[in-house]
Amino acid sequence: FMPVGTQATVKAMKPEDVEKTGAEIILGNTYHLYLRPGEDIVREAGGLHKFMNWHRPILTDSGGFQVFSLGKFRKITEEGAKFKSYIDGSSHMMTPESSIEVQTALGSDIMMAFDECPPSLAERSYIEQSVDRTTRWLKRCKAEMARLNALPDRVNPEQLLFGINQGGILEDVRIRHAREIRELDLDGYAVGGLAVGESAEEMYRILD
Repeated sequence: FMPVGTQATVKAMKPEDVEKTGAEIILGNTYHLYLRPGEDIVREAGGLHKFMNWHRPILTDSGGFQVFSLGKFRKITEEGAKFKSYIDGSSHMMTPESSIEVQTALGSDIMMAFDECPPSLAERSYIEQSVDRTTRWLKRCKAEMARLNALPDRVNPEQLLFGINQGGILEDVRIRHAREIRELDLDGYAVGGLAVGESAEEMYRILD
């Protein structure tokens, strides 16, 4: 069970009250924290743990899902995703490298790789292209993490990187992608791109 602390807070609860629920980990949202208050402010505070007074593990998502859910307000390219801020309409570019840089500044315990989350009912050709891009982005995330790990003054030198399996509801694509990203020997893996339009039956079939 992982409560969502979108902007470094689980809404309407104090950190000690969240602990009393037995929650062992919470989630912080990279996209929202990047836009406000900004990763530099969190870094200066000593990272998310000190910023929000939470002493148990924190997972930060990559920001990919939020970017891709913006619809017409974003554009996906091989470099990354261009999008407009929901706060002031300003333009931004999020790449695999910048996502890892932001998450490194936040100092979470688990960083999620930047991925593309296609609609589960998209055409096979698009999903296959999207999955291949996610693999290429994952390799860039791993390389950027290695680069940052070599620098001094890391907020959290013990950070882990998790890759994300994609493929919509296409079983063969899911399995192929899982095998591909397994070869990168990451700290962990997640199943992404579900509950985005498919039926509950299809979701559970893919999870199985």
